[in-house]
Amino acid sequence: MADPTFSPQVLELLERLQQKYRPLGQDLAAYLEGLLYSDFLNYWDYIHLDTLLSLQTPRTKIPDEEIFIMYHQITELYFKLCLHEFRQIAEEEVTTVDNLILRVGRINRYFENLINSFEVMVDGMDQKEFLKFRMALMPASGFQSVQYRKIEICSTDLRNLTDKAKREALGQQSTQEEMYGCIYWKEGATEEATGAKTLTLLQFEEKYSEELIQLARDYQHKNVWAKFKQLPEQEQQNQKLLKHLKELDSNVNVNWPLMHYKSAVRYLQRNPDVITATGGTNWQKYLPPKFQKRIFYPEIWTKEEKDNWGKGWVNDIIGEVD
Repeated sequence: MADPTFSPQVLELLERLQQKYRPLGQDLAAYLEGLLYSDFLNYWDYIHLDTLLSLQTPRTKIPDEEIFIMYHQITELYFKLCLHEFRQIAEEEVTTVDNLILRVGRINRYFENLINSFEVMVDGMDQKEFLKFRMALMPASGFQSVQYRKIEICSTDLRNLTDKAKREALGQQSTQEEMYGCIYWKEGATEEATGAKTLTLLQFEEKYSEELIQLARDYQHKNVWAKFKQLPEQEQQNQKLLKHLKELDSNVNVNWPLMHYKSAVRYLQRNPDVITATGGTNWQKYLPPKFQKRIFYPEIWTKEEKDNWGKGWVNDIIGEVD
């Protein structure tokens, strides 16, 4: 017959559980009894595998559309990982160099994985199939990824996300609503001929504008740049932290949009004709970093680096796909 005596480790755990549940007025014995009836956890239920694999619903019967859907779903999961780190940066009561390095480093790894995997989109689909099924997706566009917009807002002062042509006109006391009204991405979803908002932008604003403005308010003093400025001046010179911030700036504002640009050139650029994007976005002007010159942390870059922002990368990519 087995020895009924509990080991010291089990007794210690029982005591710790008792200390946890007693102040809450909960009966530890009832919770332990519940363990007798609960099933063992398995992998497929824990990650909801069956549900996850059922979320691909193509609009056409063209095989490569499933690749397109799955890659974008993977991208959104990586964005969610990034936002998980941004929240922890924001919630830290006393900002520390070590926490910023840890969290920004993780965000950079997520973006590096995305950037390195984008060849799935660039070379992983049949061009003719893509140009067929894309017509069934209008006016949906990757432009409408709200998580990407949240990443931008969590990264920097909202002023740095305003359209560069309108930025100087904004006063130093401009509200978050006023700055959001001048946000850069609106210029990327206007009709080329008339300047009117595309349906893609109208739908996006109707669904997400209030949520994004509230996020901007919430993160006004909790975004990564604000947290960086809360550090003692000496700690702001930490070279590892500055390196991570520059990598984040480059990953989000140069390397990631550039991979989209590379994909758009591959599939949509056909001289002398250029095929429009599904959302009607003027992607030739919107995607290249050298045109937008969107920079999260302009104070940590040299004038020469800012003047040449994204130029070399775009030229290299155009040469690759010609």
